[in-house]
Amino acid sequence: MSETQPLKAAIIPVTPLQQNCTLFWCTATMRGAFVDAGGDLPRLKAAAAQHGVTIEKLLVTHGHIDHCGSTAVLAKELGVPIEGPHPDDRFWIDRLGEDGAKYGIHGEPFEPDRWLANGDTVTVGDLIFDVYHCPGHTPGHVVFHHAPSSLAIVGDVLFQGSIGRTDFPRGNHADLVEAITTRLWPLGDQTAFVPGHGPMSTFGHERKSNPFVADAVLGDR
Repeated sequence: MSETQPLKAAIIPVTPLQQNCTLFWCTATMRGAFVDAGGDLPRLKAAAAQHGVTIEKLLVTHGHIDHCGSTAVLAKELGVPIEGPHPDDRFWIDRLGEDGAKYGIHGEPFEPDRWLANGDTVTVGDLIFDVYHCPGHTPGHVVFHHAPSSLAIVGDVLFQGSIGRTDFPRGNHADLVEAITTRLWPLGDQTAFVPGHGPMSTFGHERKSNPFVADAVLGDR
């Protein structure tokens, strides 16, 4: 087995809300993608240049302003497609301009080149990511999982010690817990994840200690 990791990643917090934009790339081809390019585009482009990465596409976990407000601008600047989220988040993307004014963040609505659904795959370079539809925080939220690296990029579904808010329009706490326990936990305790805000963790750690979705908290339900 090659000692070279197939995937490398860097986390770049953007916008006043300190949202974790993930730059990841295929080490074999040096082609990569940004997940949730919410803002601070000069910083993102500088990070790609620093790592020698050619951006192939932009991925979006969900339609909130801090996660995708500037995605349309970056896609135009780089001439690359946008993939994600699930079409149930279209209403969030349609109101990015209005939400941007509210939060003081640039927001530009867009139509993704490809909407995503549960069971889809996304390719970047030689990497293949599995797509999981995980509604609850927003109805069209998706998660990207690279099985060979045991890495998931989960947006605002799950955090170290917390879970996504469900008090937004069309949020649903039961749906969120269901998505976490039936779609994320089966990916394995060893899986590390990049959340939309704050530090990384593993699914195993959250199953032991997360006050909202730990096994001991949920019990047999």
